[in-house]
Amino acid sequence: MKDWLTAREIAIEALPDMPADESGVWRVAQREGWNGSSLARKRPGRGGATEYHVSLLPTLAQVAYQQRHIVIELPVKLPKASPETSLSARALEERDARLAIVAAFEKFSRGMQLGYATRVQVFTDKYNAGSLNIEPWALEIIPSLSKRSLARWQSQKRDGKVNALAHDPAQARKGTGVLETAEAGAVRAFMLALIAQQPHLSGHHVRTLCRSEFGDTLKVLSKGVETVIEMPPVRTFQHALKGLKESHKVELLKLTNPDRYRSHMAPAGVGMLRHITEPNQLWQIDASPVDALCTDGRHSVYACIDIATRRSVWLLSRTPRASAVALLIRKAILEWGVPDVIKTDNGSDFVAKDTSRLFLSLGIEAETSDAYSPEQKGHVERVIKTFQHDMATLLPGFVGHSVSDRKAIESRKSFSQRLGETEAEVFGVTLTGPQLQKHVDDWASTIYQHRPHAGLKGATPFAAALASTKPVRKVEQRALDLLLMPVAGDSGQRIVTKRGVRIGGDYYQTATIMPGTAVFVRMDPNDAGRAYAFAQDGAEFLGDAICPNLAGIHPETFHRAAKEIRADLVNEQARDLKADMKRLAKGKPLIERALEVARRDAPNVIPLPKREEPHTTAQIDAAIAALSEQLNPTQPLDAAAAAAHRRLIDDMRAEEEAELVASTDAILMQRRAEIEAERTAHLPANVVALPETAMERYRRALLFRDRMNTGELSAPDAMWLGGYVMSAEFKAQSVIHEDFGDAYLS
Repeated sequence: MKDWLTAREIAIEALPDMPADESGVWRVAQREGWNGSSLARKRPGRGGATEYHVSLLPTLAQVAYQQRHIVIELPVKLPKASPETSLSARALEERDARLAIVAAFEKFSRGMQLGYATRVQVFTDKYNAGSLNIEPWALEIIPSLSKRSLARWQSQKRDGKVNALAHDPAQARKGTGVLETAEAGAVRAFMLALIAQQPHLSGHHVRTLCRSEFGDTLKVLSKGVETVIEMPPVRTFQHALKGLKESHKVELLKLTNPDRYRSHMAPAGVGMLRHITEPNQLWQIDASPVDALCTDGRHSVYACIDIATRRSVWLLSRTPRASAVALLIRKAILEWGVPDVIKTDNGSDFVAKDTSRLFLSLGIEAETSDAYSPEQKGHVERVIKTFQHDMATLLPGFVGHSVSDRKAIESRKSFSQRLGETEAEVFGVTLTGPQLQKHVDDWASTIYQHRPHAGLKGATPFAAALASTKPVRKVEQRALDLLLMPVAGDSGQRIVTKRGVRIGGDYYQTATIMPGTAVFVRMDPNDAGRAYAFAQDGAEFLGDAICPNLAGIHPETFHRAAKEIRADLVNEQARDLKADMKRLAKGKPLIERALEVARRDAPNVIPLPKREEPHTTAQIDAAIAALSEQLNPTQPLDAAAAAAHRRLIDDMRAEEEAELVASTDAILMQRRAEIEAERTAHLPANVVALPETAMERYRRALLFRDRMNTGELSAPDAMWLGGYVMSAEFKAQSVIHEDFGDAYLS
């Protein structure tokens, strides 16, 4: 619909309240002042006639023009819908029809000088009367229009709730069926459990089992009223089962076919390994039976894939075992280098002690996926599938990828033709295991690695590996072969005795390893009489261990040679030790060295004399009497004499203590006089010194204590300090010093 018209075009329309000729329209434009408004413009191009916007026309003319030319159709640019809502096809059509009507009304209202209510009334009347140009698909969905509906749709569009305009009558009735609401939903839950446990149940079977569970009648709630109805017919159950299987297909598939759910519907983890960009950054390994037979039976194929380049290495093995994993890793390392991480599943061959020990020795980080989660190593799963469907299909002896494939291959021959034939003859088996290994290696090197790969953006594994500039970590083949050797027993840990290392009932003798040493032992698979002894962590080679009986050497000759080597080794190690022992014997005795150290450690403290008191018992008195008898045997002492003697001894001890106290007091008095003289020495003769204060005595005590810690305190000062620290004055000064800190001393 054109919004700008010339005077001639307006006259041709013959609109109400407008002249039907061009000159009449010019006069109306002059009279109403249209030419001077912003709604009048010159038509671009040749001629340059004046155009007028339709909003300048009278109301009736605008309505007639809109009715004649407006078309209800889907707008070119739809409003953005909410992405989280899933809508049916019918709901989408309903939404688009309502959006088309709202867009037509907005275009109809543009520039019209009428109130909103009048515009809505005019638009809905024209719509219901069929006066508007409406596309058939929209008219079929919405045959009539009300003012209330139009206002509601406008509001929902304005608020961005576009999906709220969608409406599907079938979805609205969903979940209201008889069997879905019967017995408060118990019938529906029972039916779901039945088809989850046995997906092949028919509608007749489910109806019979529901009669067994709920009886011949069902309670149904309809519009708030509970009614009792007879068990619906089989056809109703068939429709209900179809709806349940469709609406719960994901849950039912997970319960009935977990493998199909995991491969088709479980999260695939797209892009989880995008950080793996360099060769040998991550490998994945796995194994699977080959879908082809060999003359020596069916083999398993071990696959190793480098995630960054998609290169692959393959190894055939009759049975899954850790040695096959080790040989696969050896083959890949010699071809590509040492990887950073290898990811496997939890199979016994991948988590065996030998495999873990090999990873540890090579400095490879081992990573295992969760149990029953093949999607966590999807790259190696996918390359094995490619191998089975691309190469195994071409092999003689191909038995198919499934039981049905195998039956189809067998059916190529009639039963009479197969009668008496072996399995190898039925499937045309001609290859041996080594021949199949060569074909697998050739396929990987000539076909697979030169095939464009979608995960490499169209590049080939060969080109991806060639483009990398990352250095390749290489291992010497001989060292790698030694690390692949089997260990002694389960753990390889042994203790060297004087007879050597015991392995399987035989003793392997080593002259260079001292008895009592714990070693880690690897066996040489090509020489039963030789073993290799390492430190317990395998990081240091200690020497060979030889079993004379298995190595074909005379035991006596070997023992004599080993004894000579051991003697030379021990003598060499003991030579310096003997010299040190002689030098030690010529020096000071050990007891003198110990006493000298003890004297250096003893504290420089003079112990003060302790106050003594006599202690006596009947036995002590008897001993004193015996000593007195020895001094004067001709004059035995009676009890009174003994008591007098004891008093004499006590008096002597008291005198000694008094003399000691007097001497101590004299020393203290002398030291106090010296301290007082030192304190007043700098004063003039006519100045009288004040008595020493408690603060000065406390400072002197701290000074003496520091000297005592350094061993510079004299005996008189130590005696004075010992008596002062027990006084109440020192304790009071210490409390004040602790509260105010060193500022108290300044």
